[in-house]
Amino acid sequence: MNTFNKEYNTHKDNLELYVPVVARVHGPTHPEFYEVKEVYDAMIQKLDNDESNLKENFEKFRLITSNYKVPEDTCETYEAVYNMLEKLDKAYFE
Repeated sequence: MNTFNKEYNTHKDNLELYVPVVARVHGPTHPEFYEVKEVYDAMIQKLDNDESNLKENFEKFRLITSNYKVPEDTCETYEAVYNMLEKLDKAYFE
């Protein structure tokens, strides 16, 4: 969990900023991102409540995103969110 905490602290500010923006901008054409935002929000709520079991959250991320595959018609911010989530996923399971 140490690796995860370090990775989370590195990316949390950007994720907090980017996830709502990407949902607003790309959600209408990529409704799966609304699900990503929902799972992300649930994960943050768990972390805020000092819950450490995020296995289900990362399983859902992988399913929704097809293992963090970035759609071709999206922006760099969308890609950055998927990359950060994937890094958190890998760090969590280390």
